Amino acid sequence: MALKHVVTEIGMGTDIRGADPTKAAVRALRDALWHNSLTVAPALGLDTDSMQVEVTIGVPMPDKVDAAQVAAVLPHGTGTVNVVEGGLQIPNDAGTDSTLIAHAAAVVRLDLD
Repeated sequence: MALKHVVTEIGMGTDIRGADPTKAAVRALRDALWHNSLTVAPALGLDTDSMQVEVTIGVPMPDKVDAAQVAAVLPHGTGTVNVVEGGLQIPNDAGTDSTLIAHAAAVVRLDLD
């Protein structure tokens, strides 16, 4: 099997109040995916579930992200989720809460042999 990189999608998500890194990560991946409709697999005579999607999430507190919830966002194919330190955390003036920003990259690969 020779997987070929055919699409890169990027997105950003936030949790405005609550500083939940999973919520921000899920929103980032949705942002990356929901702005398009990929037709590359069917155009090549492949099933959409043949896509292999490698998701990378950059977010503060990566150890607190539930990768299964992020992967559940993928509508087709098989996905892997890698969460790394990144994004942005903006504390409120009182220091009691913060806004989190997460970034997502989804790389779609297809077996084109």
